[in-house]
Amino acid sequence: MSKSITHSFYFEHAPEKVWKHLTDTKLLGDWLMPTDFKAEMGHQFQFKTKPKTKFSFDGTVYGEVLEIIPQHKLVYTWQGGSSRENITLDSVVTWTLSPKGNGTELMLEQSGFTGIKNYLAYVIMNMGWVKISKRLRKQMDEAAF
Repeated sequence: MSKSITHSFYFEHAPEKVWKHLTDTKLLGDWLMPTDFKAEMGHQFQFKTKPKTKFSFDGTVYGEVLEIIPQHKLVYTWQGGSSRENITLDSVVTWTLSPKGNGTELMLEQSGFTGIKNYLAYVIMNMGWVKISKRLRKQMDEAAF
C-alpha cells in the first residue's frame, strides 16, 4: 500500500513570486533546508538538515529534478535514509501553481510512502509540510520583490 501527502496552500502573491521561492537556491534553502538545488531538468541535488539517527535518517535528502513547467509545475525526487546506499524513503514531490484571485494556489503532493516502514515518515512529513509552508508564507510576505 502506498500513501501520498497532499496539501493546498493559498498565497496572496503572484505565481511568479511563489515560483521564485520554490526554485531559487538561496530562497528555497531559507524556508525549507539548505540545498544546492537548481531548476534544471535532471539536476541532482541535496537538502541538508540535522540527522535523526534513531529514525535511520542521515540528515540528507537526495533529489533529482524530473519536470519543470515554469511558474506552473515542479517535480523532483525526495529520497532519504541512513545513507545514500540505504534509502528507505523513495518519494516524489510535485508542486503545482495556479493563479487564483489576486494570488496563487500552491498544491503539494508527495507520493511514494510505501508499507509500514514509511508510516512514521508519512506522519511526520505530513505535519511538517504545514509548518514549513508557514515559513514560506512569512518569507514571501517579507520579500521586497
